[in-house]
Amino acid sequence: MWWRFGGAWREREPAVLGVLADAAPDVLGLVETWRDADGTQADLVAERLGLPSAVFVPTGLPPVPDDPELAGVEMGIALVSRWPPVETRTIPLPASQRTGPPAHVLHATLDHPAGPLHVLVATLEWEPRYDEDRMAQAWALADLAADAALDGDLPVLVIGDLNARPDGPQMAALTRQLADLWPLGGGDPAAATLSSVVPEAPLECTELIDHRIDHVLARPGRPGGTLRADGARLAGDAPVDGRYPSDHFAVVVDVELTS
Repeated sequence: MWWRFGGAWREREPAVLGVLADAAPDVLGLVETWRDADGTQADLVAERLGLPSAVFVPTGLPPVPDDPELAGVEMGIALVSRWPPVETRTIPLPASQRTGPPAHVLHATLDHPAGPLHVLVATLEWEPRYDEDRMAQAWALADLAADAALDGDLPVLVIGDLNARPDGPQMAALTRQLADLWPLGGGDPAAATLSSVVPEAPLECTELIDHRIDHVLARPGRPGGTLRADGARLAGDAPVDGRYPSDHFAVVVDVELTS
């Protein structure tokens, strides 16, 4: 969502909401989303999409800029869903290199008609100097999703800006226990979610630029189960009124959720 970075977040907001409305998701993970004294961006998204549930949790990644105009505005991750959560929890991720509050995972158990649906929303470290943290976070996230306590009739979903390129070691750690739904859903192998065509793209993220680093991953609800996905595509990958909605493109995948 690119939080309130860039100085034009109010101008970007209608485009962000429009892109998400066009995608019409049932489950939506938000990264770099905000909360202020009046509410959360997740609540605004849920209202626009006609979805009844929005959960926001603050996280330390990325750090909030030291700017008086942004005082009191929190950085967070969020989940917007068609099905209400029956339980949520927040789990800190390993951080031995970066000081300050750590990154977190939001784990929500949704009340899906076919059974409990476990969804994990996360963002991982991105700065090259914190590579050890990013690697540890990838392993930790994979282990959380693979926990047998989450077994059930439905897949376990992991959504987020994982700062993991498809050929990188973080993705290798994640896909030891999770499937990448992009190729499974027929997504373009050359797709990038952090593209240098976006003027605001963080070019200092040299190893991540022009790669697909935002993901929807999953595992079957039980060992030996089958995952089915289709229609993997990008959203928000074109300017709206001359401006890209965010510095990242969104990932959309149709996942079969049946018991």
